[in-house]
Amino acid sequence: MNSPRLEELVRYGDGKRSSIAYDNSTTVRVAGVLLVRLSGRVVEGRGEGLTAHRTVAALPGELPTSCLLSGLRGSSGEAQLEITS
Repeated sequence: MNSPRLEELVRYGDGKRSSIAYDNSTTVRVAGVLLVRLSGRVVEGRGEGLTAHRTVAALPGELPTSCLLSGLRGSSGEAQLEITS
């Protein structure tokens, strides 16, 4: 089964852009923190053809058992984008 392709548009301070298509993802939970790593390529714009990695670390905003009653309402965290040759 194929995962849907994720796409991201990055806008830089100088007005340039990069369009990134992610085709691979890994998700793990470590000590309550959800880590997601997306991998793909810049398909258009600045850095076209270069490899891109997006890493997101998310902290739950509620106890994990909250999903049993009302569902989880959100999380907070940080994201990092790396574009490399």
